[in-house]
Amino acid sequence: MDLDELRGVQSTERGRDSLQHLRDSFYEDVAAYIAGRKRRRDERAASVDNPFSDERVRKLSDEIETAEEVAESLYERRVGKVVKLASFAAADAPVETEGMTAEEADLFDDLVERIEANKGNVLEVLGGGADVELDAPADGSDDGPGSRTADERDATAGGGAEPEASTPDSDAGDVLADAMGGAEDRAETTGAADEGAPHPSGGPEPTEAPSDEPDPSAATRGDPAAADAGPEPAEDRTTVRITRDVGEILGVDDREYDLESEDVVTLPAANADPLVDRDAAEPLE
Repeated sequence: MDLDELRGVQSTERGRDSLQHLRDSFYEDVAAYIAGRKRRRDERAASVDNPFSDERVRKLSDEIETAEEVAESLYERRVGKVVKLASFAAADAPVETEGMTAEEADLFDDLVERIEANKGNVLEVLGGGADVELDAPADGSDDGPGSRTADERDATAGGGAEPEASTPDSDAGDVLADAMGGAEDRAETTGAADEGAPHPSGGPEPTEAPSDEPDPSAATRGDPAAADAGPEPAEDRTTVRITRDVGEILGVDDREYDLESEDVVTLPAANADPLVDRDAAEPLE
């Protein structure tokens, strides 16, 4: 065995689809050849002062590295062919196994055995699965995730949900909320939203009596014709100068206002007064 023979075997293997015939001890011969090259390199390195610069040592190292790469490439190519033959043999197809090395023959037999065993397991599972499907209960009961989700929805609908406590995050949030309708408007909105929700005890949650003070925007929300007609001319408006950034608010006149510091704007009184009370604006008239 030498490097030229190894390269010739590799070239032949690349040029054919079937396995070329190799002796049983082929890989053992390759291993013995590489071991002999390494031994000679070590002997040469021990006999010279500077083995790293010695030409003979470098040549032997290159030969060893090349032989290892060629042998690995050859093995990988032949293993692919062995796997293909094993799959055919497991399917009871005729295959040619002559020319395999001892290692390749062991791999072939192991693969055929594993493929046949796996095939039997799969067919057994498939057969058992069909029996289970036929014996499945037909009462319509289902304890799966979908059923649990429906139960949770029913429990939620029956028990109701407690109203979330309103906690202002900052002064700016209070200013923005007050400017968009004031504290009384928020209370009325909360009461209206929770009026139909069931109380945790089972009955409707008591609500406060509606305020005698009319909601400036109630007529607009309840009457489409009034919404199309726009705000009433008699609505009180106030001109103010914004003293700090407030952000966007929705006025009782159903208009959006983007309020920033030093802006001069005319707002509905119901929106302007809370801003003045919070020192977020100052009146100009």
